[in-house]
Amino acid sequence: MIAVRAAVLVACALVIASPALAHSGPPFPIVSTDTRGPYSISIWTDPDSTNNGVAAGQFWIIIEPPTKDTSIPEGTRATVTVRPLDSTPPAGPRASDAAMHATTEPVRGDVTNQFALVTLDHEGPFAVHVDVNGPLGAAAVDSRIDATYDLRPAPYMIAWYLGPFILAGMLWTRLLLRRRASRLALSERSESKGASSGRVQP
Repeated sequence: MIAVRAAVLVACALVIASPALAHSGPPFPIVSTDTRGPYSISIWTDPDSTNNGVAAGQFWIIIEPPTKDTSIPEGTRATVTVRPLDSTPPAGPRASDAAMHATTEPVRGDVTNQFALVTLDHEGPFAVHVDVNGPLGAAAVDSRIDATYDLRPAPYMIAWYLGPFILAGMLWTRLLLRRRASRLALSERSESKGASSGRVQP
């Protein structure tokens, strides 16, 4: 019973702390089932910008055949290229041209769902260009995004958020163990008294 209560407390702590671990927004589509040549292309993105050169702009490229009687060959790949649209460059060094584009890889081996990370080196609008190439031919689609900084806390902040809940769980478990030990001691004393009073005197 004590273990179950402790598990419930930890679960509650994780539920309460989950907003601190969650990203400021989920991925969203910027292109939906746009038929280009032999492909039907959708683009989902989570456009996190960084100022330290880390590639954090996430792109999922959904590549499907326009008709049900065809399929996407294994060799099909997409290239995601981003270009800033604002006229004012950010302070400090900009990301290199190599970091501004990336080739996708299938997610869990699914060639119709491909993923790439691209460096977005500042907040603001970016043009997005996706080239799809494969045995069926080539196609391209364009869109745009507004990159923002990720609002997730640093790892040490996660420990800071969870610390009070873990401490409360430990104190509660300790209190329950003490109460259980007290009840057992009272029960043993009552049994010993009952046994003494029930003895027959010679």
